[in-house]
Amino acid sequence: MRSRHITIFLAVLGVTISFSLGFFAKEWFFLSRNFSRELHEGAFRFINPLLECENSENITELAPFEETLKDVLNEAEHREEIISASVYFRDLNNGPWLGIEEDAEFSPASLLKVPIMIAYFKEAEENPAILEKKITFSPSKEGNATQFFSPGEGLEQGKEYSVNDLIARMIMYSDNNAKDLLLLNAEDFLKKTYQDLGITVPGTRGIENFMSVREYARFFRILYNASYLDEYFSNKALELLSRAEFREGLVGGVPSQINVAHKFGERVIGQVKQLHDCGIVYHPKRPYLLCVMTRGSDFSSMGNAIRAISEKTFSIVSSD
Repeated sequence: MRSRHITIFLAVLGVTISFSLGFFAKEWFFLSRNFSRELHEGAFRFINPLLECENSENITELAPFEETLKDVLNEAEHREEIISASVYFRDLNNGPWLGIEEDAEFSPASLLKVPIMIAYFKEAEENPAILEKKITFSPSKEGNATQFFSPGEGLEQGKEYSVNDLIARMIMYSDNNAKDLLLLNAEDFLKKTYQDLGITVPGTRGIENFMSVREYARFFRILYNASYLDEYFSNKALELLSRAEFREGLVGGVPSQINVAHKFGERVIGQVKQLHDCGIVYHPKRPYLLCVMTRGSDFSSMGNAIRAISEKTFSIVSSD
């Protein structure tokens, strides 16, 4: 009888162990699959949603850095590459910032393509189908005709494009035709995005110059922190910005292997030209935000000045 009880006990124990091993093996397999999927989606390499740093004052330790950048701008003015410029820098790891004429107002021009993208992605969080909506390109005018830095790839007349494709072309190639099509179909959600972010709605003040480097930098901060769009769309936006074809400004001042998520803008007002470049430089030691807005008489020369600021900034951050 006793041996029978032992036999039954061992059989039950074996079943229990087998079940437990099967359960834990299944759980391990499930977890390992999820872990692999998350690593694969690692997709979120352009954002840091855990970072919520809001320092209202810049740091006195950055004073030598600021003076060095002022010297670069003074040299650019002496060479007549620029008439004037504004610079905004922020360390995205811990928040210290510096500004040079950071509240001076410029015409943002094509920089405003970034909030158009943000507005569409915000709408897509609730209505994903909007990104698949098709729009036919049948222009009454050519939007890129006056651009100095014209798109490397344009839209084809009579062809249908998805909103998703138009957003990519607007950001990567700074295509004005893509931007105009998106504006025609933005309805009220673009204005809502400006209001949500506390940014002046373009055209409401009736002047060209209405935004500073410090104001504009907020668009990149909310993308990096994923504080307005969700993580997926914040990362998607910055990934598109990292593929921008404009290389004459910020990108030209850093090593080729460094990712830069940025947007440039150009404008001519009277006899004065403006060229700007603003974005996030993904420095391996610490990512930083750099915005430069310039006035001058020659776009290529202003691009040289922006590149010099970018190069000096990268060098200083690398030497810390």
